Amino acid sequence: MPELQISAWDLVILIGYVVLTRIGFGWFFARQTKGEGAEGYFLGGHRIRWPIIGLSFYVANMGGSSFVGLPGAGYHSGVSVFHYEWMPALLMILFAVFFLPVFLRTRIYTAPQYLEERFGRTPRVAFSAMLLVTSMLVDAPGSLYAGAMVLKTLLPGVSIWITITVAALAAGVYIAFGGLGAVVANDALQAVLILAGGIVISVLAWQAVPSWEAVVDAVPPGALSLMQPASDPVMPWPGLGGVFIVGMYFWCTNQFIIQRALGARSLDDGRWGALFAGLLKLPNLFILILPGVLATVLYPNLDNPDLVFPMLAFDLLPIGLRGFMLAVLAAAMLSSLEAILHSASTLFTMDFVQPARPEMSTQQLARWGRGATLVFMVFAVLWTPQISRFPNLWQYLQSILSYLTPPVVAVFLLGLFWRRANGPGATAGLVVGVPMGVIGWMCVERMALFELQFLYAAMLMFVVGVALVVVTSLLTQAPSLDEVEGHVWRRPDAAVEPRTPWYCDCLLYTSDAADDLLQV
Repeated sequence: MPELQISAWDLVILIGYVVLTRIGFGWFFARQTKGEGAEGYFLGGHRIRWPIIGLSFYVANMGGSSFVGLPGAGYHSGVSVFHYEWMPALLMILFAVFFLPVFLRTRIYTAPQYLEERFGRTPRVAFSAMLLVTSMLVDAPGSLYAGAMVLKTLLPGVSIWITITVAALAAGVYIAFGGLGAVVANDALQAVLILAGGIVISVLAWQAVPSWEAVVDAVPPGALSLMQPASDPVMPWPGLGGVFIVGMYFWCTNQFIIQRALGARSLDDGRWGALFAGLLKLPNLFILILPGVLATVLYPNLDNPDLVFPMLAFDLLPIGLRGFMLAVLAAAMLSSLEAILHSASTLFTMDFVQPARPEMSTQQLARWGRGATLVFMVFAVLWTPQISRFPNLWQYLQSILSYLTPPVVAVFLLGLFWRRANGPGATAGLVVGVPMGVIGWMCVERMALFELQFLYAAMLMFVVGVALVVVTSLLTQAPSLDEVEGHVWRRPDAAVEPRTPWYCDCLLYTSDAADDLLQV
């Protein structure tokens, strides 16, 4: 087992890379969006091209716990975790065809804003409040905790509070100045480096193991099979329905993910970006999950599977390159945290501040957003150590989302495709369904009153959410045609007619003045 000791050169590269990328991108995009107000800060001025959107989608998901958790899950449970990676490829098609056209047509800043356009104020407030809570108690602490655990192992003399606070400050200050443009541009760089580094480590790991037969002998029975028994505690095959439901929430309605597409230059840019992101998720089987499986031969009986990736980096890479790889890991985690903090500030500002103070200018709203970013940063820092009370980070994240998010998916799907769905129905789905999920999670995961695998719980909560929306809508007054028109999916939304082929429209991020001149 390798010694996880960082050299002076590795430390210099780690710190230098993180600092330079944040100063450079933050300064550039602070100048780009200066004077643009809310649209510049929250949506990047609607200048974001499809390659950047796709790469940013990818790293927002991979930059936190997934970058550490996927190799760890491969080590602990085998390749069945790949279901979480191929499913986004399908979900991104659904997002591009059904969700995104409606979102962009309504010119929304946030996903909850769509619910107000479709159902009224109460569903918007309920969903936005839930997103803020999950951002501060699940998403942001998860990213901070994953990074802190790795850095704590590499720098055992440094307090976990110090690593968490420094990471949060770096992300919070960066977002406060740069806005969405800085987030997605930095994400794109991290995504390219993550993919490159993952490929290198994967190849080296394959070279390090004696043979495939040695891997087969080392892993538990069934670890190399995608389909697991219905009784499997991690990934039962009937639970694929739960993976789909939770994935739809994450990839189609979660603010910190879809905000990238909301800042797209055009519908086609948003669509191509989403499809590109789904495609990028597929190689994770080979560059992140299988290296974790191979590590069962290299490092048997590892106490903490989440340390697999840093171990592979330290064992297989030379000095300098290992520091660079750790820098990419740290920067990717910061990118994910930055995206979460920025989306939380957008939710707070546009869903609560702006409706309460409609007289505010866009510049004032942007200042509120910057201030909210720093406040949410403090909340995330204070909550992060609480995650250590749970069995593991992966279970903490997946179990909470499986109970809380299915009613949200039910409301969005019925809102998009069922004209009879109304405000009282959506309110019942969110105000009743989400608290039921909280109670269920407490009963199963914390008090252990009965056993229920969390993916099965996701399917059950989805059925509950659909029932609440449908029954309540049918028992109350139907919405008028004017209330529904423009907020439901229609057949022409499926049409794709780009001005130019995707491969000829390669600009990444441009100013409005250059849009008509710079075409490649």
